[in-house]
Amino acid sequence: MNLIRTANNSSFTVTALSPQQAEELCSWRYEPPFDFYNWSSWEVMLQLGLEFGDPEIREKQYCAVVDADGELIGFIQFFPLLGVTRIGLGMRPDLCGHGLGLQFLQTIIAEGISRAPEDILDLEVHVWNLRAIRTYEKAGFVITDTYIRRTVDGPIEVHCMTYSPEPMNAS
Repeated sequence: MNLIRTANNSSFTVTALSPQQAEELCSWRYEPPFDFYNWSSWEVMLQLGLEFGDPEIREKQYCAVVDADGELIGFIQFFPLLGVTRIGLGMRPDLCGHGLGLQFLQTIIAEGISRAPEDILDLEVHVWNLRAIRTYEKAGFVITDTYIRRTVDGPIEVHCMTYSPEPMNAS
């Protein structure tokens, strides 16, 4: 697991996601329009074995991101595909929009690269989530595709963004 020291001397650490932290994630509530990212209750996640409610999926794919005091600030999902690690992520709602996103992403990128250095890192983001898209671009992600993703709530348009540490159009 990686410890990243940031410019303002804060640090984020990636750790295993404990059941207690997973339960905490279920209590996070985002304001509209970001409420799309709210999880079901912990009881439902456990009962249905959804995502980190399934102990095996939680252990293999999910991590916690904690600050220097050990407080949970976010989570990461590393979903393995052939030659690609797809990243899912979320930051604690009260921390969103306060300038921590880039540091958070740098921590995630470093961990993703250390886990599968040969893989491409990518993520999906709703096309309307401009705040996230700007932060992803600052961290080195570029939009490589746009498509419709089918969800239980209906179709949504997403960008696929791929991490590109070097500028793609450098002269």
